[in-house]
Amino acid sequence: MKVSLYNTMGRSIQEFKPINEKEVGFYACGPTVYNYAHIGNLRTFIFEDILKRVLTHFGYNVKHVMNITDVGHLTGDGDDGDDKMTKTAKETGKTVWEIAEFYTTAFKKDFHDLNMIDPNVWCKATDHIDDMIKLIQRIEANGHTYQAGGNVYFSIDTFPEYGKLAGLKLDDLQTAVRDDVHVDTNKKNPKDFVLWFTKSKFGAQQMMWDSPWGRGYPGWHIECSAMSMKYLGESFDIHSGGIDAIPVHHTNEIAQSEAATGHKWVNYWLHGEFLLDETGKMSKSKGEFLTLQLLIKKGYDPMDYRYFVLGGHYRSQLRFSFDNLDNAKKNRMSIVSRIQDMLENDAKQVEIESEEAKNLRNSFDEASANNLNMPMALAELWKTLKNDKITDSEKYSLVLYYDDVLGLRFDQIEKRKKENLGEEAQALLDERVQAKKDKNFARADEIRNELDKMGYIVKDTPQGAVLSKKL
Repeated sequence: MKVSLYNTMGRSIQEFKPINEKEVGFYACGPTVYNYAHIGNLRTFIFEDILKRVLTHFGYNVKHVMNITDVGHLTGDGDDGDDKMTKTAKETGKTVWEIAEFYTTAFKKDFHDLNMIDPNVWCKATDHIDDMIKLIQRIEANGHTYQAGGNVYFSIDTFPEYGKLAGLKLDDLQTAVRDDVHVDTNKKNPKDFVLWFTKSKFGAQQMMWDSPWGRGYPGWHIECSAMSMKYLGESFDIHSGGIDAIPVHHTNEIAQSEAATGHKWVNYWLHGEFLLDETGKMSKSKGEFLTLQLLIKKGYDPMDYRYFVLGGHYRSQLRFSFDNLDNAKKNRMSIVSRIQDMLENDAKQVEIESEEAKNLRNSFDEASANNLNMPMALAELWKTLKNDKITDSEKYSLVLYYDDVLGLRFDQIEKRKKENLGEEAQALLDERVQAKKDKNFARADEIRNELDKMGYIVKDTPQGAVLSKKL
């Protein structure tokens, strides 16, 4: 089945055609490890995990590279403000190296709790300084840089296609400057960006390296270009990130990469939309923000949040509220219960043979291949669960097949454990069984209500009534 993806470069849904027939080079912008990831950040990583799962599902061999930004990312995307790593180090009294290690570990825990598949390569910026220096030298040799105030700048005026990803026109570009933002007077054009900082920017830093331009550290944008090309080559298939990376970070990446190589760098650009809260876009700059671990402390399973995210298309803004998360949890637990019912009926993984089951499978694949349409894929999952024309074993097998893409850990669901019920609950259950045999359905309903008030759920299965405690 052909996969189609929305390519930001071109603003259209396009058939995916990798450079090499079944090999996919995929770079995803990773976290800047100066704080915890909030659930809005994690939405982007879930979308990228789905992208990788879909490509793998359809037979592609995906080489996935993700960076860890542990140096050089400033508070403002326009090369203004403090270094985020240094800022957190000052606030906590820890070294920047300690900050980076702590929040890298925290991010990877969230990543794994959400059942995301590890990249083939995790690459830390601080491990690739030499690669960045070499890339800057290539850009310099091609006439796209200048030095001022001790820093090395990329001159956007030397790159006529600057801004093509964001639809910006080079002649119209001006930076709106707030009163509280440091203005870099060294720049020839306000949109020029720094490739290498020296001590002239902030003075002595904990993270500094020797370079041909003086002791200093790399600009934020050069990191992704250098690391992606190191592991994926000078042209590769997919680059992804949040939608907020389009106008500055990804725009600058394209300019410096293509200025260095002289040819097209990436074929498909994919971007995930914002997660909104009651105040708008979820952001760390607002102060308090929601983390996955906080949701877990409140009693949610990480799969509740993953299910919630899958309910919105990655290109649409998604509004978070605890009511919406509660609905996602309720729906996910209903699926879990249905799978447990199948297992109680001795469902097993089998080959899909019936035309009905094959049609269901094909509909799910079409949704997945159509620009990662997970809301439609979930709808196909529910159609399958409610379908009474296929066996429980085919139904169970389809659910596991779907979960290769959804990643909701359906393969880890087990049969319900037999519970030791209280004497009163057991007596009521026995009475209800007898009432149904006597066709006294009114009494059977009364007993169901009594058990509900006691905290039990009654399920009638082909093997008889089953009583379980509410979650």
